[in-house]
Amino acid sequence: MSHPEPGVELLERALAYTRVALRHVHPAHLHRATPCAGWDLDHLLDHLHDALEAFTEGAHGTIAVTRRARALEVRVAALQGVAAELLGAWSAPGTPSLVVVGGLPLPTGLVSRVAAVEVATHGWDIAQTTGRATPLPPALARALLPVAETLVGPNDRGDRFAAALRPRPGADPGERLLAFLGRAPGHRPQPCRTRPG
Repeated sequence: MSHPEPGVELLERALAYTRVALRHVHPAHLHRATPCAGWDLDHLLDHLHDALEAFTEGAHGTIAVTRRARALEVRVAALQGVAAELLGAWSAPGTPSLVVVGGLPLPTGLVSRVAAVEVATHGWDIAQTTGRATPLPPALARALLPVAETLVGPNDRGDRFAAALRPRPGADPGERLLAFLGRAPGHRPQPCRTRPG
């Protein structure tokens, strides 16, 4: 029996964390500000739904880089379903070795790791917004930090990613990952990554 690609294992752990955060979303939370500047939870949920669908496409070899309109009523139940579909697609036999993203072929392992960073980070955003403030699991954050460091270069800061923050001395792996992505518990909202298009 073959073992899943390591990026898929990371994605599974990121999805498990985020699905717990989604269970605590209530209608009263939808218009709360998130750690992402200018985004309320309603906007963040739509963005996450769009990202999950895009990464599901990636399991079949291509990710379109166009933004889809998202109906306002698409919410938590749909996100839970798309999360399950995403993991199933990446775990299925015959996943391609390359994923074409906007015409650029990328290794499947890299794309699944990027998906894990996106899912876990926005899961943390959701947890913060709903008042749960559940920390990222240290082992997951430790594995995701080098992916984030590869993914986010100096030219990506600003509109796509917030400026990195300095983690406090003795910060755990989750705090270090979040600081690199411009997030900290209780810190003012920062720009969040958006899909191009």
